[in-house]
Amino acid sequence: MSESHPDPVVAAQTAADLGDFVSASPSSYHAVATAAARLEQAGFSRLDEASAWALTPGSGHFVVRDGAIIAWMNPTTTAEAVPGFRVFGSHTDSPAFKLKPGDEYTAEGMRQVGVEIYGGPLLNSWLDRELAFAGRLSLADGRVVLARTGPIARIPQLAIHLDRQVNDGLALDKQRHTAPVIGLADLAEADVIELLAASAEVDPEAVVGHDVYTVPTQEPALFGAREEFFASPRLDNLLSVHAGVTALTSLDADSVEGIALFAAFDHEEIGSNSRSGACGPFLADVTERIIASLLPDSTRSDYLASLAASVCVSSDAGHAAHPNYPERHDPHVRPRLGGGPLLKLNAQQRYATDAVGTAVWSRACTAAGVDYQDFVSNNAMPCGSTIGPLTATRLGMTTVDVGPALYSMHSAREMVAVADVVALGRAATTFLQG
Repeated sequence: MSESHPDPVVAAQTAADLGDFVSASPSSYHAVATAAARLEQAGFSRLDEASAWALTPGSGHFVVRDGAIIAWMNPTTTAEAVPGFRVFGSHTDSPAFKLKPGDEYTAEGMRQVGVEIYGGPLLNSWLDRELAFAGRLSLADGRVVLARTGPIARIPQLAIHLDRQVNDGLALDKQRHTAPVIGLADLAEADVIELLAASAEVDPEAVVGHDVYTVPTQEPALFGAREEFFASPRLDNLLSVHAGVTALTSLDADSVEGIALFAAFDHEEIGSNSRSGACGPFLADVTERIIASLLPDSTRSDYLASLAASVCVSSDAGHAAHPNYPERHDPHVRPRLGGGPLLKLNAQQRYATDAVGTAVWSRACTAAGVDYQDFVSNNAMPCGSTIGPLTATRLGMTTVDVGPALYSMHSAREMVAVADVVALGRAATTFLQG
């Protein structure tokens, strides 16, 4: 039987834990570090891609590649057959503004920095918010360190007195209107890299490269008449990352069927074409090495047999039907907040879900005691995509696209029903367990 309204204590604890995870993960690199810390606390050991692996039955491990992480639990025995993988996939990145190199300047007495648009943010949602910067710094000695500032920036909107037509439609020039203000020009120079270096306790002169992004500083929070909603930055897609990590670390190796694997890729918001993105070889590399280490006498054919016996759930945020814009959704398929995780379908394979994958997700949700709901796009609206079709294409796994329903996707502050956070976590657990 499904549970559309979870126990209030469980709901509050789950929301608080998700909030802690998001707050600790202002960039994809921080998200990986946060996930790694939770995995290590649960007894998983970190492996180095550049070293040989000696895996043992029943053990848990993880590998990090830049802003991506793959973690798994080995089966307690592999004597009977080549094990298949049960993959719960997600991504660590979110839309934002990326700091341009060496582009600090003054204008109208203000000190500003240049930024590029990363992904497809809802631009207006980033205006008039206190922003931090966070990401990674590459040092001259070869080290890479994580860093974050406090609230030092803001993209101020033009007053309505100077644009009387603004409420008829806000039009932002992506170059001229998105540069953050970080200080007064006549005060001591405020260099973002210096502030980041100070937070990481490194010499700013040693910084030779950076991948740094803007971060909204308002903390995640519950709201609603019964605190049934949760507002936060980066729910797309740290909500799914949190669900996957939490599910994997809750498993008992003795009760897992096959190899339970969690993957969180970087760069999904910009197409996944990178060494740490879903289009890259990361998942194929890791899964092949797992089979080779668990079964030293295995062949390439054994690895392909393992993939044929595998299934992937690609979890990414989706859209709930919006009460103020009902015409933007399919007129008959109306997913709602609090109705359970989405099963995403698209005839053009923008989502990888097919009839076989639908059955996989249905069984997982039934075993977890949660509802799920279908999502299809309005035919007149373009449909987004996920890591699902990429994973299915690269590895040939049966893949199904799912995810939590949101309002305000790609806003600096997105919205979800707490019940859906709980439900996705439960379904992820039963799926990985097999």
